[in-house]
Amino acid sequence: MLEQRIQQHFIESADLKFQAAPLLSRPIADAAQALLNCLTSGGKVLICGNGGSAADAQHFAAEFVGRFEQERPGLAAIALTTDSSIMTALANDYDFNVIFARQVRALGQTGDVLVAISTSGNSANVLSAIEAAHEREMVVVGLSGRSGGKMNTALRDTDVHICVPHDRTARIQEVHLLSLHCLCDAVDSQLLGDQESPS
Repeated sequence: MLEQRIQQHFIESADLKFQAAPLLSRPIADAAQALLNCLTSGGKVLICGNGGSAADAQHFAAEFVGRFEQERPGLAAIALTTDSSIMTALANDYDFNVIFARQVRALGQTGDVLVAISTSGNSANVLSAIEAAHEREMVVVGLSGRSGGKMNTALRDTDVHICVPHDRTARIQEVHLLSLHCLCDAVDSQLLGDQESPS
């Protein structure tokens, strides 16, 4: 029955989130601290990903520049997935694998943070963006899934890896979104002095 299939999606998603919470809470907290260090020092956050991860990049940037759940000044964040002229020019004139890296080299500075999202951890253009961020002496927050893929070796000890322990892309993306919301909440709670647990 279709209803049972739908319910199974809810159950699998809830189970994964429950199981992942103790595994991911520390890297998410570390990522939040990296973002706070960046933003309170006058830096900015660059975010990239493909497909659903591109949508997550835009979602995250919107909640930083706009707001999450509380009113506050806008926070400096740019989704590298939104300018179709830049992306198509770079893909056409160079290669699709540089569409994020070229932007990171143009916009990124020491002290900025790159949030790099790839469900497999193997997206070539995201890995190139990580390399470019390291050239700019930026901290990278990587979000991946499965076993982490090539992102495992691309990230440095000073970076943060939020790797969702699951094989299905949909489930990984669902936890990525929750992780991004946790980052928004953590940053806001530190900036605004609200230490209460979410209700």
